[in-house]
Amino acid sequence: MLALLAPACLAQNTPSVALDTNETLFTVLAAINTCGYDAELNTSDPLRIQIRTEVAAALQASPDNREATQTMCGLYNQLQPQADPSRTLSTYVSLALFLNPPPELTLKAKEADMPPDATALVGMLPLLQSFYGRAGLHAIWERHREAYTALAARYHDALAKMLFDTDIYLKLPSEGYLGRGFTVYIDPMGAPGQTNARNYGSDYYVVISPGQGSDLKMEQIRHTYLHYLLDPLAMKYPLEVKRLQPLLDAVKAAPMDENFKEDPALLATECLIRAIEARTVGSRKAPDAQREQLVQKSEEQGFVLTGYFYYALVKFEKSPVGLRNAYQGMLADIDVGREQKRVSEVHFAKHADPEVLHLARPEAKLLLTASQRLSAGDAEGAQKLAQQALDEKNEDPGRALFILAQVATMHRDLEGARGYFQKALEVAREPNVVAWSHIYLGRISDLQEDRAAALDHYRAALSAGAGLPEAKAAAERGIQQPYEPPAHPQ
Repeated sequence: MLALLAPACLAQNTPSVALDTNETLFTVLAAINTCGYDAELNTSDPLRIQIRTEVAAALQASPDNREATQTMCGLYNQLQPQADPSRTLSTYVSLALFLNPPPELTLKAKEADMPPDATALVGMLPLLQSFYGRAGLHAIWERHREAYTALAARYHDALAKMLFDTDIYLKLPSEGYLGRGFTVYIDPMGAPGQTNARNYGSDYYVVISPGQGSDLKMEQIRHTYLHYLLDPLAMKYPLEVKRLQPLLDAVKAAPMDENFKEDPALLATECLIRAIEARTVGSRKAPDAQREQLVQKSEEQGFVLTGYFYYALVKFEKSPVGLRNAYQGMLADIDVGREQKRVSEVHFAKHADPEVLHLARPEAKLLLTASQRLSAGDAEGAQKLAQQALDEKNEDPGRALFILAQVATMHRDLEGARGYFQKALEVAREPNVVAWSHIYLGRISDLQEDRAAALDHYRAALSAGAGLPEAKAAAERGIQQPYEPPAHPQ
């Protein structure tokens, strides 16, 4: 990890925003490059061709290597036809984000909890694991780590400025939400013209492949960052969001993604994000006509509340109130009947722009909703849903117990939290849950002046969270010095 762009403190409600490289992603992309993925090769950073050459040389070293590679590539071509290179990259990015670090390269979630595009590629894993060893990928990765770090550094200042400017505009304090993360991964082995953004549960990812030019794709990154900031807000006000349900019937003929036509929270959030983008496009002196044209384009694609939020933001900009406090009023002030009438006069476009953030969201589940409620500060709602999931035994008990432990932590019930974290460790298989359960148990032990027990937990977290930058950094801090609660808790 090059650097955290916002400090990963130990307090609740701390941000987890990182710019990073990832060996798992490198491995998966190196594999598809070996099997014929050549999209935008001529405009890629020269490092991509160099790595492809080194991998090819390693595989040519023995007949067994060549035969194993042919088997892997045969399955690659069978699973992912090459008619659409952008879809190829997208599906393998999805797979990489659900894998444990090499050399294991095993799933870090149940297949049922993975997006369909990643699930379809699970059969590749044994061949991918073999490819990693036969191609000597770890040695190639280590050889080019400095070059990868240099590529990531190209984004650092611009990304940090975007985060700062966005937080200032929204009047948000420099804090995020407990247990949520936003990570930008840099890897030159993909097509430089393509950006892949994902939201899996409480984690948001953007995967960028730098090319030979200077395009940093900051608009796409910012769009995903706005989702990271704003998605939890709608969960905090379910009654206000439910009022918007009649608008879904009015957008059935719109060309936008079907997810937006089925969930008023998704629709409202996307409209707000597009309104923010229109209000902040270019410089402050950008003509109103340009901004209003963006609003009209969004509404013609089906995002029919963009105009409402656009003018609500004009008022918001003049107020000292931050968006988290202003958001409920914005929702409550929507005149649904008037908006329905206005939408009936909108002539929808035939096509919508491709979505920046991949909406590979599973069906609504109790624990996903519980995590969102917790992120939005609704501890009681999160507790109720997590307990329901635990009682019904249809979802991951480790994740349910972890959420109950987080709620106890928020209520400063250290013994209750300790019990839930320990129970979570008994049944959890998800590396994120295991690592963070150990980290919180280490902090509790530090607060109770049991340094030996704390160190045991931090070391266990370091092992479990080897592929999780935020957890690894937290565990390392815990080993270096005992945990102390923030001086001014929120």
